[in-house]
Amino acid sequence: MARPRTFEEDRAVEAAMRAFWDAGYEGTSTQDLCAATGLGRSSIYNTFDSKRDLYERALRRYHEERTSALIELMDSDLPAPEKIRTVLWQAVDPQADSPAGCLVVNSLVELAPHDAGIATLLRRDGDRRVAALRGAIERGQARGEIGADKDAQALAHFVVATVSGISVAARGGTGRAILESIAKTAMTAF
Repeated sequence: MARPRTFEEDRAVEAAMRAFWDAGYEGTSTQDLCAATGLGRSSIYNTFDSKRDLYERALRRYHEERTSALIELMDSDLPAPEKIRTVLWQAVDPQADSPAGCLVVNSLVELAPHDAGIATLLRRDGDRRVAALRGAIERGQARGEIGADKDAQALAHFVVATVSGISVAARGGTGRAILESIAKTAMTAF
């Protein structure tokens, strides 16, 4: 009996997400997508409208996984500085099976400047991340964990920018000791 189409689509989107994350949109050919997903060229185009459609679905999946995890962490009972430390160290020490860098950062650089749909998708997700971080920082300020004189919105953007910078540096081959020093320096803002 054949597998349900939704299973195939989910598996293909996950595999495509990793391929795009590793090589970028332009650097991932249809043949690369076939190899990653285990689907033939016609199956990919019958299931997804285009390479661009598959990319957008992969990016949405990345957002669902990563942003949901961030929101869950920011809503946890941990002290705010520990939440921020966790976010920074996840950038320093990503999961072993993850490609280097960040699909969001890669998309911001490669596609957002000339693809309004991707730019909008990235902006919306970025707004959700900043809001979650800002909320956690504000709660930390109310509990006296972070100075009340600090700008929570600016700190939230600072965390996002620092994580992005760590991701770019890691993708470029920067060693762990330097990545750690970036994260430790960022923690001094809190």
